[in-house]
Amino acid sequence: MKRIGAGGGRAGEKLDRNVWMAGFVSLFNDISSEMVYPLLPLFLTGVLKASRTSLGLVEGIAEATASLLKVFSGVLSDRFHNRKLPMFLGYGLSLAARPFIAAAGSWPAVLGARFVDRAGKGIRTAPRDAVIADSAPPALRGKAFGVHRGMDTAGAALGPALAMLMLAAAFDMRTVFWWSILPGLVALLLITLIRETGVPTQPGGPAPSVGAAFGQKGAFRDFLWVTALFTLGNSSDTFLLLKARSVGFSVEAVAGVYLLFNLFYAAVAGPIGAMADRWGLGRVVLLSFPYYAAVYLGFALAGGPVAVVVLFLLYGPFQAVEEGVKKAYVSRLIPAGFMGSGMGAYNAVKGVMLLPASLLTGILWDRVGATAAFGADAALALGAGLLFAFCLGRRRERPDLGRE
Repeated sequence: MKRIGAGGGRAGEKLDRNVWMAGFVSLFNDISSEMVYPLLPLFLTGVLKASRTSLGLVEGIAEATASLLKVFSGVLSDRFHNRKLPMFLGYGLSLAARPFIAAAGSWPAVLGARFVDRAGKGIRTAPRDAVIADSAPPALRGKAFGVHRGMDTAGAALGPALAMLMLAAAFDMRTVFWWSILPGLVALLLITLIRETGVPTQPGGPAPSVGAAFGQKGAFRDFLWVTALFTLGNSSDTFLLLKARSVGFSVEAVAGVYLLFNLFYAAVAGPIGAMADRWGLGRVVLLSFPYYAAVYLGFALAGGPVAVVVLFLLYGPFQAVEEGVKKAYVSRLIPAGFMGSGMGAYNAVKGVMLLPASLLTGILWDRVGATAAFGADAALALGAGLLFAFCLGRRRERPDLGRE
């Protein structure tokens, strides 16, 4: 049996322009958002004096509630054959939230701004992922999502770098937040250069809807359950930044560690996506669960700056799989005409589970300690990996994990 996804496409085959334009949009948007994100936990707990539990509540509610929009925006983009309008609206909302974060005087105000920001992400994510999937043949989707993730992450590296330089130049965090608006405006302008893709239809099948998106049976539904369990242990990365602060890094150094992480992440995302096309998307996804568990167990036990820096670097390849390879894998499970809906359902499950995930980690850290918080995340990841292996085995695909 030939493995679908082996070979990674013909040598020299080029990616569609839409993949690159979506990448540049994400690059500039991430420069904007990542000038804020690595400083946000320090702003909340340091400037606004919020607890770690409040931090978990801010991140959890914002991600979970806004994630419900992901499936709706995906369904609408399928029904109306329009990807660009929800992308523009979504990126625009996230940009509009920046001034409110800069002006916030309490953690509830940040919660409101973060909700608007994540609502924007909820609206744009599924249509953007559908543009990438629609614009790349199945044998190149790992590479396409990997290249997009690499460009997205390059922006996530440049953002903290700019923030770090501004902090070193004696700007305060609020000023950094105000300046983050400019690259976000560039991202909005670049969306106009994306070409609308034709949305294929499934003859005789149901019209795209929320019920149809979650009602898909077989491998797609199985993977949604796996994703729900794993995300329960995949809390907000803001806790990793707090871990760096807790072992002695200054505010500027935390931004520097996050910069280093994103540089490495950006460098490996494309190659890992291309490798997954050749080796098998399912096999790479399966290995990602114990890998994540090992990294988070390392964060649980790390007691010094060197260990934390090494762990942030090791976290980069996992994120390349989580945000690139997994999306390519999911795109293989979604039937024709439902790409936006299916991507929305997948992203919605991830987002909704971030509320209990972030609350669990924040409460465990406040009441027991960082070791228990990260250790629980590692255990849940191992459980998700076992469930995924069981699902593959039940479908008798264990010898050929790259099929889908």
